[in-house]
Formats: sequence, C-alpha cells, structure tokens
Amino acid sequence: MNLTAVYVRQGEWIAAWIAEMPGVNTQAVTMEEARVNLRDALEMMLEDLRAETESELVGQEVIEREVLPLAA
Repeated sequence: MNLTAVYVRQGEWIAAWIAEMPGVNTQAVTMEEARVNLRDALEMMLEDLRAETESELVGQEVIEREVLPLAA
C-alpha cells in the first residue's frame, strides 16, 4: 500500500498533506524538509490514534492483537 503525498507551493512555503489521511499535513521551506515533516506528521497521527484506541479498550476483553501487513 502506498499513500499519496501532495505538495503545493504557497508563497515561500510548501504545504504538504497525505491525500488518504485527513489531518496529516505540514509546511516547510524545501521539498526535503516537507517530506521529513510529512513523515513525522504521519507518525504522530498514528501514535495518537493508537493511544486513543488504547483508552477506548479499557475494561474490554481484547481477544487478540496482530500486525496487519499491507501488501501492494
């Protein structure tokens, strides 16, 4: 599975976001910085979602957890 990164020039800045993940966005001065920032934003979003899920599971019986591989 691949995600789509979108980069748009906005004045002196480059705005960047992931098309498939609303809320994962950033800005930077260079493309390299925008790519790094975008990966960081995605990682932070996933960490926040995991933490939110953990809090929602409190008091529930979790039957199993597994890594779900995503293949192309």
